[in-house]
Amino acid sequence: MAEDSDAEKTEPASAKRLEQAREEGDVPRSREVATFTVLMAAGAGLWMTSDGLIRQLQAVLVSGLKLDQEQIFNADVLFHRIAVDVVQVLIACLPLGVAVMVVALASPMLVGGWLFSAKAFTPNFNKLNPISGISNMISTNALVELLKALLKTIVVGFVAWLVVLKYKDAVIGLSLEPLKLGIGHTLNMLAAAFMFIVGALGLIAAIDGPYQMWHYANKLKMTRQELIQESKESDGNPQIKGKIRQLQREMAKRRMMADVPTADVVVTNPTHYAVALKYNDNMRGAPKVVAKGTDEVAAKIREIAKEHKVAMLEAPALARALHKHTEIGDEIPEQLYAAVAEVLAYVFQLRVFNRGDGNRPDVPKKLDVPPTMDPLDPAFIPKHGKQPDLNNGASA
Repeated sequence: MAEDSDAEKTEPASAKRLEQAREEGDVPRSREVATFTVLMAAGAGLWMTSDGLIRQLQAVLVSGLKLDQEQIFNADVLFHRIAVDVVQVLIACLPLGVAVMVVALASPMLVGGWLFSAKAFTPNFNKLNPISGISNMISTNALVELLKALLKTIVVGFVAWLVVLKYKDAVIGLSLEPLKLGIGHTLNMLAAAFMFIVGALGLIAAIDGPYQMWHYANKLKMTRQELIQESKESDGNPQIKGKIRQLQREMAKRRMMADVPTADVVVTNPTHYAVALKYNDNMRGAPKVVAKGTDEVAAKIREIAKEHKVAMLEAPALARALHKHTEIGDEIPEQLYAAVAEVLAYVFQLRVFNRGDGNRPDVPKKLDVPPTMDPLDPAFIPKHGKQPDLNNGASA
């Protein structure tokens, strides 16, 4: 059952899957929406520009029927006259043509959006496979297209029949009207019939647009296994990612160890924690943590500090507080200023003594570390609001 569930395409397409489909020229398209918008634009354009268009075409027609003797017997002059008339017709139809072209270019934005894909122009000989062609002919999509064609025929035919019934008497009465009035009346009826029939196509377009979006989303659905595989390909294999994170930690550790010799003091606990601090009089701000660690890392910090003669001081509470509340490169918290200042004062006095000046300073015994900063103090309350297990690390 689990294998059957994994094999079913139940998951929506991922962003990567959708992007790959667009790159291959596969986007939702509705021919019904495009046809409806173009026909509506053409009908509306004819309706609004009919008066001016008729006048211009009438003028061209009248001019074209007036031929003088030179035009009749001189083919060059006649062809020039015909060319001029054709240009005038094109100019008269230009606004309508531009409007229809703009709508035709904008109509894809309604379903699928604009898309240019070079892959769509690449020949695909698999489409010439007769077996695939037969399977496409009896597919669900082919059945839907057949039903749409039948629905269009029924709807358009029914609307056309209603239009004929509506204008039947008016058409018969055209023979009794004057020529100019009859032509205008005929054009109005044709325009109205056109708009009614195209409006019927709007019903088909209103159904087909959402259907094509649903069909496209359903076609690109993925199985759970495909999503898992894509996630691995996108984010990388978890084992490889773990190895990379391990290498990054090792590199960070090496950089941290390289900064230990520059520290002024290493505060220890005395074996479980080690925090290296650095303070420069020329720097603004508080002392910074240049290295920190526990157990083996702490031992390595102490080893490097001893090798480079960096002062070390056992201050368990301060070491635990610094390790808990700071990261590498951070300045020490304000609550620990007094304790760290006392440590640094001891270190700087010790340097003076080692140069042969002054007296040996006393090692700080009790540093001012607030109980709320020490993880092993009962007063400490971590961010998650739970008291730590005081039995763990009690030897620290």
